[in-house]
Amino acid sequence: MKIAYLTNQYPHVRHTFIRREIAALEALGVEVLRFSMRDSGADCIDPADLKERSQTRPLLQKGVGRLLAAVAGMFVRHPLGWMQAFSRATRLGRRGGTIPRHWAYLAEACLLARELKRRGVDHLHVHFATNPAAVALLARDLGGPPYSITIHGPEEWDRPEALSLTEKYENASFVVAVSDFGRCQVWRWSGPEHWHKVHVVRCGVDETFLRAEPEPVPDTNRLVLIAGLAPQKGHLLVLRALAEVARLGDDFEMLFVGDGPLRPLLEKEITRLKLERHVRITGWKSNAEVRELLSSARALVMPSFAENLPVAMMEALATGRPVLGTYVAGVPELVEHGVNGWLVPPGNVSATASAIRVILATAVAELTGMGHAGARLVAAQHDAAKEAAKLADLFQAYAPDRSPMECSTAINMPHAPKVLRGS
Repeated sequence: MKIAYLTNQYPHVRHTFIRREIAALEALGVEVLRFSMRDSGADCIDPADLKERSQTRPLLQKGVGRLLAAVAGMFVRHPLGWMQAFSRATRLGRRGGTIPRHWAYLAEACLLARELKRRGVDHLHVHFATNPAAVALLARDLGGPPYSITIHGPEEWDRPEALSLTEKYENASFVVAVSDFGRCQVWRWSGPEHWHKVHVVRCGVDETFLRAEPEPVPDTNRLVLIAGLAPQKGHLLVLRALAEVARLGDDFEMLFVGDGPLRPLLEKEITRLKLERHVRITGWKSNAEVRELLSSARALVMPSFAENLPVAMMEALATGRPVLGTYVAGVPELVEHGVNGWLVPPGNVSATASAIRVILATAVAELTGMGHAGARLVAAQHDAAKEAAKLADLFQAYAPDRSPMECSTAINMPHAPKVLRGS
């Protein structure tokens, strides 16, 4: 079975979980073609991402001429399908107030459908229910293969009607959520008759994180936050909490690992709060550098406002570092308060400051024990190879030549993964 992947931008420094998933599928013998809507360009810094970029076909890199030629060719060869897709694109765009943009998605869908047919692709899988899912749906109208979606959130859940989530979910062969919380969000925006095709397949870490025994937590006051510099990740809240921690006399070092639109504001806030000695923004780092920074730290601090299930938390726990998170979305499915980390109410500066002080005051032996508990949980629930095997089972179960009844039977066979039986 030949599978194609479509994302908005691939590879991307924040989407290592997709790269790990593809690698694990290919290790199982699944042939995977990579497509993206845009070229990842300068965002690639990790050697593995650079290799993936060379194997990825960005649709918009084809140029306007190729897109228009694909539209014209599709209209001539499949006029009825083209009219159906045009009508759908207009409807989707009207809901979101972006009709011209969805006509552009239609052009990309014409090019993608042609490429998928030429390469003999059996199934298209997309990550994120935003524009890649719109292109996949339109490509199917144009005679392209069936598609499925992995939902991550939280962006999708902020604008469910504008993104036409119900239409995208219900026309998909199946939908994957990366947490139990995420699955419930899909259920919210799809009819109960479609719930049987919503499955949980968690994001995972690869053997570079899983094969080594976690090192003891070092006797350091270093903390790290690994995330894009965006408002939802809670960086501004962390700075205010750290100012309180510093005022109370605790010494610490905080590294913000990542980059993004919030950086200028964060730099001003660091100066305003007189935290220059304590806080440093490193920019994006490669996977190997991230592991080194985690190993050198006392804990990961990530009090997000909006999340699903952050991969950075999985990586920290797999490295043996406890995590400070919030009671948001799927985070409590990974972080167990008092066992492998701490949970605080989102947006609560004083609770965040108190938790940071607890981290700084806790003996490293106790922190090491918490880190080991986290590593065991990640190994059990977030092994990229095991999760990819569940996804491969879904691709086979929902193969184009299987009827809906056969699909239901296939994913409930005794040898199928438990996560599928409970879906």
